[in-house]
Amino acid sequence: MRTKSLKKNKINLVTLGCSKNIYDSEVIMGQLKANGKEVAHEQEGNIVVINTCGFINNAKEESVNTILNYVDLKNQGEIDKVFVTGCLSERYKPDLQQEIPDVDDYFGTTDLPLLLKALGADYKHELIGERLTTTPKNFSYLKIAEGCDRPCSFCAIPLMRGKHKSKPIEHLVIEAEKLASQGVKELILIAQDLTYYGLDLYKKRRLADLLKALVKVEGIEWIRLHYAFPTGFPEDVLDVIKNEPKVCNYIDIPLQHISDDILKSMRRGTTHEKTTKLLRKFREKVPEMCIRTTLIVGYPGETEEHFQELKDWVIEMRFERLGVFTYSHEEDTHAYHLVDDVPEDVKMKRANEIMEIQSQISWEHNQQKIGQTFKCVIDRKEGQYFIGRTEFDSPDVDNEVLIDAHKHYVKIGDFCNVQITEAQDFDLYGFPV
Repeated sequence: MRTKSLKKNKINLVTLGCSKNIYDSEVIMGQLKANGKEVAHEQEGNIVVINTCGFINNAKEESVNTILNYVDLKNQGEIDKVFVTGCLSERYKPDLQQEIPDVDDYFGTTDLPLLLKALGADYKHELIGERLTTTPKNFSYLKIAEGCDRPCSFCAIPLMRGKHKSKPIEHLVIEAEKLASQGVKELILIAQDLTYYGLDLYKKRRLADLLKALVKVEGIEWIRLHYAFPTGFPEDVLDVIKNEPKVCNYIDIPLQHISDDILKSMRRGTTHEKTTKLLRKFREKVPEMCIRTTLIVGYPGETEEHFQELKDWVIEMRFERLGVFTYSHEEDTHAYHLVDDVPEDVKMKRANEIMEIQSQISWEHNQQKIGQTFKCVIDRKEGQYFIGRTEFDSPDVDNEVLIDAHKHYVKIGDFCNVQITEAQDFDLYGFPV
């Protein structure tokens, strides 16, 4: 084993999980940089901080395997220290300390000052919006609230993230201005529940007001909404989407299921009829809107009849974007006392059936785009293609627009108009015009 490093410490931050974890890692890195620390994201460093996910079984497994991998490197003398933070650490700290004692220390989701102290840094309260962004330069996540007050039976997020807590509008505007000054052109608004924004701070839902403030930020061209909730959706937001060119005609609204029996057990506070009515209102008020949703199959008690109802509804609603999760039985959630009675192979079969239906729907939607021209942002170059997105597509989860780099040149990070010449299930091909 080599002796402890004599060189200047370099901190490597490893991020697992969702966009909200990416945001948190960027805040940690901003604080460390402000303290004069050398910090990098998923590169080499003799001190490793792992920002974990504890949402569902697959994510927990990935987090544990990552911790074990870095502990092995520490024991081999390749790195000096390993710290663990984030959702898994918040939820399972005593278990982790017992099972993986070679980690130098564990920190929860609200322990940033303690984590910084362990890294020889002080928490700087004055750093509103100071982050080291890890996304491509042209887009950035903007977390507008932390935590969640919803009682969904299957979800452990309130256990890990606490109650909903909105950030003040003026702070978010400052953060957006700083991002714009660094070249960010697209803001992706994230929270566990966007539609609840403002209720705790202002005693009313103020997502629409926040959007009206953010569109005034010079340099921001697109604002995208992620993770809305169907119950209590503030309909004034639809007017802003329709009337403000900077607000993308796009919304990510996880609906989870459509059977009244399942929705009731999930404690979603809505019904088949109310959900469908809300989506029709979206279509009526903003006909151009792209709706992304996610569903859960294999929830306890989901019968073939419930699943058939879900399939029929997916065919009827023709979502532009859709993803599926198989149900994960999470301890300490309300649904944990239910019998996890849908076998894993049936869960996977149902997920695949939904995605086959969605693949066909997506193909049909995309065929209609052939010959049309769309404003696209160019995220990166991959192999022989420049990869871009329309306003109807979010990074990593949605369709992409591919431009042949052998024939055309476009600048990464810029917007350009692209005429679509070919369309597949989830990808479009075109050329700049």
